[in-house]
Amino acid sequence: MKPRVIVGISGASGAAIGVRTVEILESLGAETHLVVSRAAERTLLEEVGPEALSKLRAGAAHLHGVDDIGANIASGSFPMRGMIVAPCSMRTLAAIAHCLADNLLVRAADVQLKERRPLVLLARETPLHLGHLRVMTMAAEAGAIVMPPVPAFYLNPASAAEIVDQIARRAIDLLRLFEPLARPWPGASQPPGAEEATAISRS
Repeated sequence: MKPRVIVGISGASGAAIGVRTVEILESLGAETHLVVSRAAERTLLEEVGPEALSKLRAGAAHLHGVDDIGANIASGSFPMRGMIVAPCSMRTLAAIAHCLADNLLVRAADVQLKERRPLVLLARETPLHLGHLRVMTMAAEAGAIVMPPVPAFYLNPASAAEIVDQIARRAIDLLRLFEPLARPWPGASQPPGAEEATAISRS
C-alpha cells in the first residue's frame, strides 16, 4: 500500500513550500491527501501564480475541501502515516494547539496527534510574541514537531527554489517514511591555521 500523507496549506507566506512538498511526495509514490485553506488560496495566487491550484489538483491524489469535516481524513480510523502543514499560519497553529477542530485542516491535524502519528508544522511568522511562543509550546507538548521554515544557508543555495526544495525535503524526512531526502551538512573544514594551533596545544 502506498503511504498516505496529508499535506495542509494554510494562509501564511511560503505557499511554494506546500506545493513543492506535494510534488516530492507524489514523486516518491505517496498517496497525498491535500487540504488548502481559503486564505492559502489567495497566498498561492500571490506567491506562486494562477496555475498553483491547478498544479496542486493535478499532483495530489485527493483534494479535500477545507469545510468537508466529514472527509475520511477527519477520522482516526482512516489509516495515515502523518501530516505536514506547509506553511502553518499562527491562526492554524493556535487552533491545533487548542484542539479547535473547526475546519478539516485543523481536524486532520488533531487526528494525527490523538492517534500518535507524526505532525510537522512549518510555523511561519517573525518576529514572535509571547502568544506565538506559548501556542508553539502547547503544540510541541501535544506531540507536534514545530519546524519553522529556516533556510539552510550553510549549503550555499543558489536560488529561492533550492531553499524551498531543501525545506520541503527536511519536512518530509521528519515523517521517517523514506530514505533521507534533504541535503545533509557535509561537515566543516578546518579554518586556516587550525592544524598548526592544534599541534601547538598538544606540545
